[in-house]
Amino acid sequence: MQILSINTRDITGGAAQIAWQLHQGYRQRRCQSWLAVSEKQSDDPYTVVIPHLGKISQSMLGAASKIERRHPSPLASALKFLAEPCKHWELRQGHENFHYAGSRDIERLVPIAPEIIHAHNLHGDYFDLHQLPQLSQRAPLVLTLHDAWLLSGHCAHSLSCDRWQIGCGHCPDLRLYPAIRRDATAFNWQRKAQIYERSKLYITTPCQWLMNKVEHSMLAPAVVDARVIANGVDLNIFKPAPKAKVRDRLGLPQDALILLFSAEATRRNPWKDYAMLHDAVGKLSAVVQTRQVFDQSPICFVVLGDDGPTEQIGNVEVRHVGYQSDRTTVANYYQGADLYLHAAKADTFPTSILEALACGVPVVATAVGGIPEQVEEGVTGFIVPQGDSAAMAERILKLIDLEPLRHAMSQNAHQTAKRAFSVQRMVDQYLSWYAHILHHCH
Repeated sequence: MQILSINTRDITGGAAQIAWQLHQGYRQRRCQSWLAVSEKQSDDPYTVVIPHLGKISQSMLGAASKIERRHPSPLASALKFLAEPCKHWELRQGHENFHYAGSRDIERLVPIAPEIIHAHNLHGDYFDLHQLPQLSQRAPLVLTLHDAWLLSGHCAHSLSCDRWQIGCGHCPDLRLYPAIRRDATAFNWQRKAQIYERSKLYITTPCQWLMNKVEHSMLAPAVVDARVIANGVDLNIFKPAPKAKVRDRLGLPQDALILLFSAEATRRNPWKDYAMLHDAVGKLSAVVQTRQVFDQSPICFVVLGDDGPTEQIGNVEVRHVGYQSDRTTVANYYQGADLYLHAAKADTFPTSILEALACGVPVVATAVGGIPEQVEEGVTGFIVPQGDSAAMAERILKLIDLEPLRHAMSQNAHQTAKRAFSVQRMVDQYLSWYAHILHHCH
């Protein structure tokens, strides 16, 4: 089978990890798989870069960059505008910019004629959405939604706003990623709807929650077939390991009860809720301090994904650890933890929760997006209401106090990941669906 996958990047980011794992899995199964990305971070010979601009525009931007390195200049600004005049006009109007010529001949970047084209994240300033109708005519076009950007007039997650169902406009927050300067959300929504009307798409989502949104969106008329296929993690890397060994490697206290939270830019991430976690840990500390228990283990809260000084919240030590690119090191942090905490304002199907489960770590998380489809209440962890730090602190305390329950959840978590969230299962499900699509296309 000849497969062309498309994504913003090939390594960093949740969608990139999924696209990369699928690409590698296809090649291991002797498929002719190629991955086209806006930003190449690997040295994989089967990953190609999608060019953003023509040669003249690239030369103008290069000249502007050289001028700016010497000193700011109006000439540099003028060259940038002349290199991409349509882009700058669109952005000033609040329009989503689709002026990316490289995506118009994306199939010519690879030496195969794709039987399946599989696109992942299409936002990130690299893809012309107008190409969807033509691509879907030349080969079956599969779209995996990792967020809800394709369903809205600008944002990747709409939070409590439901205007994406009726055409957007009067946007309550233009700053939400991807931010726009003016409220042209109704125009953006309508333009996407018109593109979808001319497209034939095969839609996948990692959870039923997002699929339900697809069914109530302007994308629905374009859907030929749809599947919910859960994301997977590499169980050869993310698996249980002796805590003492990994804690020694990471310099974590051997005698502490370790809580973990992992996210990109943990404290600045607009979709995560670090403030809730901080408050929950404060409430947990206050309760623990009132107890007359002399053999209480110290508590260490490790925040992975953002540098910062060590804090002390009562008797809880908070350690901030910067982003780790090595997957084995990331797995070590899960393997050294006793509980994984995850608070979010918006989320789809966070990979971090799957990684925690695979390492046998019970999860306490907010009931946001597809998270309730990842964590089985009372079996692999607990789900708490969004923003309810008191409920989270209560659940953490319960698992601290009830070691047998914590141990049982640890065993259940690992078994659940093996059964439902492996990369092998994900790859097999996609290849099976591709075969089904091709059979019915011919």
